[in-house]
Amino acid sequence: MHRDCLFCGIARGEVPSYRVAETPGALAFLDIRPLRPGHTLVIPRSHAEDLRDLRPSDWQAVTQLGHWVAQRFLETLSADGVNLFLASGVAADQTVFHAHLHVIPRHTGDALDLRTWWESRARPAGPAELAEMAHRLAGSPPGEGSRPRTGHGSGSDP
Repeated sequence: MHRDCLFCGIARGEVPSYRVAETPGALAFLDIRPLRPGHTLVIPRSHAEDLRDLRPSDWQAVTQLGHWVAQRFLETLSADGVNLFLASGVAADQTVFHAHLHVIPRHTGDALDLRTWWESRARPAGPAELAEMAHRLAGSPPGEGSRPRTGHGSGSDP
């Protein structure tokens, strides 16, 4: 843990927070500037600035606790859905440099209009562009033993 990291201070109990849940590897607490009521941040207990620094075991702890928080939203807040969001790096608009997963409860008709934002920025990609990108990204995840996939959206190789 880093002494000057706000989220490390929260994990150590030195900075006040509204904790929702914790495990040996991760901590969930309410965001003090929520997009929706219940907006929760899930952090690894070990300091990792962003995804590049995050150990797979810490990411697993974060996502497992994030999943639990999302289920709690559905059960206790009667949420109709949940958004999970992680910004990694300055270019992705990360502002607190301790990896963290936003878990945001959603209700039909709430004021958080991600669809309009997304549709105003997204553009169609053609088959050649998608094939080129799939080729650039293809590989075997560590420990998975799977071979690279270069299919055309069907999940099978050509």
